[in-house]
Amino acid sequence: MTKTSKKPTANASQASPVIDIGISARDREKIAHGLSALLADSYALYLMTHNFHWNVTGPQFNSLHQMFMAQYTEQWNALDLIAERIRSLGHTAPGTNKAFAKLATVKEVDGVPCAEDMVRHLVKAQEAVARTARSLFVLVDAANDQPTADLITQRLQVHEKTAWMLRSVLAV
Repeated sequence: MTKTSKKPTANASQASPVIDIGISARDREKIAHGLSALLADSYALYLMTHNFHWNVTGPQFNSLHQMFMAQYTEQWNALDLIAERIRSLGHTAPGTNKAFAKLATVKEVDGVPCAEDMVRHLVKAQEAVARTARSLFVLVDAANDQPTADLITQRLQVHEKTAWMLRSVLAV
């Protein structure tokens, strides 16, 4: 007597488990899309800040160089938190320049601006990221998604405070 083994079908072995966390599939998709836009803006801000850190010159070099480093380091760590929340909701996080370019409202700066203009660009970018985060809050709140609401609240605090600090550098 021979035993026949049943091989799982390709679909059965690749099927994802159903996600049942109290947020509908439709809401999770909308939230993940909004978080993807936040991730794209955050990545664009990270790149801008790191670029300016490398290329700042002038009388405020040391203070701006150090400030930008603290800001891009904080931003780098936030990228992972946002991407992991997207994954927790059952969606893939964007991770290519092409995907980020489609989603981001923060645009690249051409050339190397003077230090004062770097700060102005960063203020606008910080504010843009805050607007992106805030635009998602209503949906997240309606979906009863506290972890994403917490993440967004934390990001709003960071971006609003950082924009204020950068604006303070411009005040004379």
